[in-house]
Amino acid sequence: MKKRVAVTGGSGFLGSHLCERLLAEGNDVICVDNMFTGNKANIEHLLANPYFEFMRHDITFPLFIEVDEIYNLACPASPVHYQFDPVQTTKTSVMGAINVLGLAKRLKIKVLQASTSEVYGDPEIHPQPESYRGAVNPIGIRACYDEGKRCAETLFFDYHRQHEVDIKVIRIFNTYGPRMNPNDGRVVSNFIVQALKNEPITIYGDGSQTRSFCYVDDLIDGMCRLMASRDDFTGPVNIGNPNEFTIKQLAEQVIDLTGSKSQLVFQPLPQDDPLQRQPVIDLAKQELGWEPKVQLQDGLVKTIEYMKKVIS
Repeated sequence: MKKRVAVTGGSGFLGSHLCERLLAEGNDVICVDNMFTGNKANIEHLLANPYFEFMRHDITFPLFIEVDEIYNLACPASPVHYQFDPVQTTKTSVMGAINVLGLAKRLKIKVLQASTSEVYGDPEIHPQPESYRGAVNPIGIRACYDEGKRCAETLFFDYHRQHEVDIKVIRIFNTYGPRMNPNDGRVVSNFIVQALKNEPITIYGDGSQTRSFCYVDDLIDGMCRLMASRDDFTGPVNIGNPNEFTIKQLAEQVIDLTGSKSQLVFQPLPQDDPLQRQPVIDLAKQELGWEPKVQLQDGLVKTIEYMKKVIS
């Protein structure tokens, strides 16, 4: 039977890939987005599909639709965008969670929250398991996103306990791939754009800080597996690639793959920028049968091809 699925933030980088996957699986998809950071070009190829519907809506306001499942991905996810309007960022995470949870409660349906590795802050333990409670600065410039997502997780688990809402919570680690916004300030898109333009590649700090990069197809697979998992498994569950690279290694690999003449330049590290980020994915392996398949070099090649088209 065809399911009717809502994806909030559906015209964004991750949301558009999720909409595509859900349509390919035979679902009826409603893409909900206020287009603050979404991009119609991401979903343009889906608009002719009779089972795809675009709805322009801000989820800080109640949503009145009839669906069978909700994936809540609505929130600006890069520092450039979420720090542009930090109050709205917090409202999107918190009021947005209340509104999708209220809808799920009324309809008695499953709802998945796209949370983030940022709930761990600048971690004091490495790598990060789901049991780690994090080290977040609640008054820092990143807190609108970090604490907004932490509060959203709180709301999801309180609605689950108090109202028996069927919830799933995924903690997403650095994801990259085609349809990333070239100007979103994230490290992969920044480095690729700078390399393709033969501009200096900006590294904040000394480049020794680490990240673990997950290709978008792997991430979406994990998200769909979580939604389909057994009813009593709520998460939170880490979805990310545990292969850890320094920022300097990433820059050097991008230069190599693009054949760029770019030089590395070093700038001071921004406030509260995490020094380490690497997921423990034992729970995802055990409960979802999931682990990433795409290695960094292969994923970067596909992302570079996409960026060549959009910045040319």
